Amino acid sequence: MTEPPAAIRLDRVSKAFGSFRVLDDVSLRIPRGRATVVLGRSGTGKSVTLRHIVGLLQPDAGRVFVDDVEITALSPSALAEVRQRIGFLFQNAALFDSITVAENVAFPMRRHTTLSDGEVRARALEKLAAVGLARAAESMPGSLSGGMRKRAGLARAMALDPAILLVDEPSAGLDPVTSEEIDDLLVALKHQRGTTLVVVTHNIPSARRIADTMVFLHEGRVLASGTAADLERCEHELVRKFMQSEAGG
Repeated sequence: MTEPPAAIRLDRVSKAFGSFRVLDDVSLRIPRGRATVVLGRSGTGKSVTLRHIVGLLQPDAGRVFVDDVEITALSPSALAEVRQRIGFLFQNAALFDSITVAENVAFPMRRHTTLSDGEVRARALEKLAAVGLARAAESMPGSLSGGMRKRAGLARAMALDPAILLVDEPSAGLDPVTSEEIDDLLVALKHQRGTTLVVVTHNIPSARRIADTMVFLHEGRVLASGTAADLERCEHELVRKFMQSEAGG
């Protein structure tokens, strides 16, 4: 099978905070329309990698490309245009607590499109229905369970129908059943819309459900990459132990 073109590339990216080097000469290729899961222990640079892809962080060295556009060289206005092609589901969903769930989903459309109020409202309700939250449209985020907040965050991340979706710890704080439901929603986006998924997690069952390709980060470097089967027989003992775990670490 021919490898699809890259949706995202990291070319020898390094990033340090003070004396602590979080990413150390990391190169990654994320295929378009596939699901890539980034694994590793806490503090190994997984979430920092996502923030580089969307331009929330700038590398100390190296380059980041989205659809062959080097975002590390863009002006703020040009970067804002690229970001409209990228959805980001933060670990805590990052909803605005002062507005309803529907208005949270509508927010990106009001900011980045010229749709009428009626069109924005209709699309927001459509996105909420897609994640099973149609009845919660007028609820305030504070009244939602953890799983419902994650679904609402996913609906907002998909508000502009982005080609790329970045997801930070989709299973964090969720029970196993709800976690599996979120995973199924992500996989459905890939199959139905061709969305490129980049998912950070330390949850191995979740990673197995989602991933076409896995990347294992350790101490800021790529220790292994490939399919789940590739990582299970990796020469690095840490990677094999991680893949054998139920939750990662």
